[in-house]
Amino acid sequence: MSQILIIDDDPTTRLILSKALKTEGYKVDVADNGELGLEKAQQLKPSLIICDWVMPLMDGLEVCRHVKSIKSLANTYFILLTSRDGVEDIVKGLENGADDFLPKPIRKDEIKARVRAGLRLHKANKDLEFQKSRLEAEQAQAAEYVRSLLPKKLEGIVSIDSYFKPSTKLGGDSFDFYWLDADHLIVYLLDVSGHGVGAALLSVSVLNLLRTKGLQSVTVAEAVDLTNPSQVLKTLNEYFQMSKYNDLYFTIWYGVYNKNSQELTYSSAGHPPAVLLSPPNPDQSKSLKTSGLPIGIIPGTSYQNATCQIESNSKLYIFSDGVYEITDKDNRVGTFVDFLEFLTALNKTINKTLDETSGLREIIAQIIAIAKFGDEFEDDFSLLEVIFN
Repeated sequence: MSQILIIDDDPTTRLILSKALKTEGYKVDVADNGELGLEKAQQLKPSLIICDWVMPLMDGLEVCRHVKSIKSLANTYFILLTSRDGVEDIVKGLENGADDFLPKPIRKDEIKARVRAGLRLHKANKDLEFQKSRLEAEQAQAAEYVRSLLPKKLEGIVSIDSYFKPSTKLGGDSFDFYWLDADHLIVYLLDVSGHGVGAALLSVSVLNLLRTKGLQSVTVAEAVDLTNPSQVLKTLNEYFQMSKYNDLYFTIWYGVYNKNSQELTYSSAGHPPAVLLSPPNPDQSKSLKTSGLPIGIIPGTSYQNATCQIESNSKLYIFSDGVYEITDKDNRVGTFVDFLEFLTALNKTINKTLDETSGLREIIAQIIAIAKFGDEFEDDFSLLEVIFN
């Protein structure tokens, strides 16, 4: 049974409206002024309110503004009862949150029809609100599942720490790092286009495929060498053409570190460069990137390898674009160049030498401090810090 609240200082109007609506089977309560009506509205949480425009103490517009500002009442259907019929009056009422108007003098058939229509809209809004809450809960569960698949902190001759914070919308970032064998360390980070369950599922599919260590070439029936980054990316491009995955594609940075030669081989597909900071000048950075389209754009795309020598106590940062494309408190959106300058300056400050403990937490803290929305990022935020001890 729908709850209706009538707010009117005229006892005759209250009686007419109350009787008319009770005969329709509605649960009706009344208030003889705006202040009492607002109190009852917060207690009863009615589906619909009929409120007189002109009343002492608190008029109908003020009641409407208060009702619509209260989260638990925001979806309550609000009808203003008035003898005013000018366009400017209707505009004024709508601007203050009114959903409909009932003219005076009162006509019972019109009242009943307007109330039925209002209650249908209220129910539809409640259903939408429920579906939205359910979707948000499912997205939160999916984000937690993605988080559970990500690797834990790695320690040893190479230590890797990570920070992952999904955006308010479910996104498609994921990453992994592990020793493939005694000599080769695999590390990669990928970012699927768009948001939502589809992006997350594609990201997890790539993660699981690479984690099985049994990646097979589509064109040649043989296993792909996971220590060859360009071959890995070429094979992923064969697997994940966007035409088969709802037009979703992804960027990726993939690297392999050989501890014996102290050499890093890497390849990227449309992904932001990784940043290498090497002693003795931690403020001098090197961007590590190769040319190549994102995975899934064009069949048959080739990718290139690049190599660099890693000095002891170097640091490598791998990240998604959500790390630097952040709106600051001045409403300016950051760029890769901004982040590169920030990263090198901060590392110089927090690490007099690069063999000290990880500065990842300090990096995150400073980013959150300058971000307009704190740690509520607009895109997935994924950042890896690799320290070559």
